[in-house]
Amino acid sequence: MADALTALRRWEVAIWVLVAAALAFGSYVSPAFLTADNLGNLTANLSEIALMALTSTMVIIAGEIDLSIASALGMCSCTLGLLWSYGLPMPLCMLAAVATGALAGAGNGLLVTWVGLPSLAVTIGTLALDRGLAFGLLGDRAVADFPTFYTNLGFGAMPGTTIPNPMVLFAVLAALAIVVLHATPFGRALYAIGANPLAARFSGLPVARYKFLLFVLSGAMSGLAAIVYTFRFSSARGDNALGFELPVIAAVLLGGVSIFGGKGSVIGVIAAVFLIGELQNALALVDVSNDILTVVTGSALIASVLGPNLAMRAESRLNRYRRAAEAGEEQRQRENEP
Repeated sequence: MADALTALRRWEVAIWVLVAAALAFGSYVSPAFLTADNLGNLTANLSEIALMALTSTMVIIAGEIDLSIASALGMCSCTLGLLWSYGLPMPLCMLAAVATGALAGAGNGLLVTWVGLPSLAVTIGTLALDRGLAFGLLGDRAVADFPTFYTNLGFGAMPGTTIPNPMVLFAVLAALAIVVLHATPFGRALYAIGANPLAARFSGLPVARYKFLLFVLSGAMSGLAAIVYTFRFSSARGDNALGFELPVIAAVLLGGVSIFGGKGSVIGVIAAVFLIGELQNALALVDVSNDILTVVTGSALIASVLGPNLAMRAESRLNRYRRAAEAGEEQRQRENEP
């Protein structure tokens, strides 16, 4: 019974309960919400956010943050479009998009680990830099003449279902992220680094190397998300994924990952991604404006920081009451002893 109560207090469980509540809310406000087509559109629209949330989870658990992910996506999308417009083979264009993202992430990693700058300041700067480079590559024009085979991969679904192809990619990478983060020495090292980087360094962990690798992975994931986004909308533009960093960070923090590092899980983040997507989709179905949707996302970001904090305080207080009650019971037993 005690174990069950402990499980129910876990923030991840609460998020999955909210996911179910959001499904009920969506079906209440619009009869179209629970249709197969709408759920397919809902999950498709989460593809890029969900992909970038996986690596952002690892970065934040390690005590850092990457706010440049959406701008890197736009830059990688423009790289893909520009190279395609020059007549290069599509597989090479896709490889270049991922490599561009990895290179951008490596720049962030070097500034954080070698120069010693805070990741918040660095990635705010590269957020603007990468977006500027994106517009520098294509200007205000768009590249849209991509092969049908690739665009079908972007907005098509698994045969006989309404499950979008990009979500299959996400499912595979999410399973890999769960294994890496929760069942490997590398994953355990990230938790140790986020909890206490100095102690992790003294224990022999290559803190700087691991953090650098995380930024490279974060950039490469932005490149992969750029491929998905470009094919899904059949368009490479400088403003692709503008503002996507907000829902990504909101999902990671709402999923129970501590902004201070050292705590969190991929499973909780996956739940938070779907929770935000469900709320936005339900509100969009009843013609709520984009401004209100932004307010909802911002509120989710505040709740993501406030909610786990309150839950931890409540659990700590409950534990203190329990210890006090046990100590009182022991005192009464000693007093009753002959």
